[in-house]
Amino acid sequence: MEIERRTTKAGKTVYRVRWRDPEGHRRTRTFDTKGDAETFGADLQLRKRLGHLAGIDSGKVTLNEYMAQTWVPVHAANLAVSTRKTYRQLYAKHLSPFLGSHPLRDITVEVIARWQAERLRSGAGPTSIRKSLVLLSGILQTAVQAGHLTINPARAVRKAKLPHKEEVRPLAPATVEALREAARNPAPTEVAASKSGRRRRRAYTVPAPGTPYVRHRDATMISVLAYSGLRPQEALALRWVDVRENTLLVQRADADGQIKSTKNTYARTVRLLEPLAADLREFKLAAGRPRANALIFPDHEGQPWTKDDWDNWRARNFKRMLDAVGIEESHPYALRHSFASLLLHEGRSVHYVAKQLGHGARLTLDTYGHVIDELEDAPQMPAVDAILKARRSSITAAA
Repeated sequence: MEIERRTTKAGKTVYRVRWRDPEGHRRTRTFDTKGDAETFGADLQLRKRLGHLAGIDSGKVTLNEYMAQTWVPVHAANLAVSTRKTYRQLYAKHLSPFLGSHPLRDITVEVIARWQAERLRSGAGPTSIRKSLVLLSGILQTAVQAGHLTINPARAVRKAKLPHKEEVRPLAPATVEALREAARNPAPTEVAASKSGRRRRRAYTVPAPGTPYVRHRDATMISVLAYSGLRPQEALALRWVDVRENTLLVQRADADGQIKSTKNTYARTVRLLEPLAADLREFKLAAGRPRANALIFPDHEGQPWTKDDWDNWRARNFKRMLDAVGIEESHPYALRHSFASLLLHEGRSVHYVAKQLGHGARLTLDTYGHVIDELEDAPQMPAVDAILKARRSSITAAA
């Protein structure tokens, strides 16, 4: 084995590693830096001693071939359904058309960096490109472990800069209660008569949408999200047996109609505020006292919601609540921030809030630092009192 320094016709300095495989055939590999060439050479020496030198040319397989023959059937099988779906979409849109025909060993740091830059210039979103780079790095790392590559070039590529992230704006208890009222008592839609000169149509009223059960369910869903801080997928996987005397047991999540472990793969208990406990007791009676192991929020067949079910609920039911309250844009996930704000308003520590939300203290501080600053000199108020005060105001306004 030897390393040669060479100059290309374009005047670029490269380093070529030359060696013979076990069958006596001369092989070469070219690198842009001396360090990469020496690393590869050291790996060759190790492989020669271990008797694995024959597999060094397996990097000739293309990225698409490796994905179809190895990565998808072997490695993707261990991923969650939703993760596999996301990766499949990212690979089909951002990776396969541009890098799929490249042999694995030809996917260098420079090739990946150029791919990233070109995708961004074409208008692809930075978030999608970052996720695609993470996926590519994971694919290439399995190729390294299998002996197809000696290094993972994706690890050396600087990820695309993410766009500015807006600070979270927790919804106040008064707004949450207004959403609940809009869910329980949706207003009918008034359709005006046609204008003069157009096809005649009388004015009429479209009855309020939803059955009493669905309205009650939607209001309870808002309560669970805003007053327990559960992620939407965790709320959809919640069972009646998980509602305990003083806490909610969070140990599952809904992944496109399949119940799996939570995002962090461990169970946690969340403080059960009394107003939420009362809402759950009332809804349980309205649901006909379901069995303990039944889902609190099942679909119409008693099964977990699919992604389409959730997307439809968010686009129709939740959007209708937002319109009734006068909020232009929001997401059910934003209600999770309301629970964090309630706890911070109580004077709870960052570590306490992080434990309740199910993520690290650092992320909690980064996400809610501005909320903590705003509440620094504000009088503390127990979460239950804040909710009950908002409910009394809501009842008074409705009356």
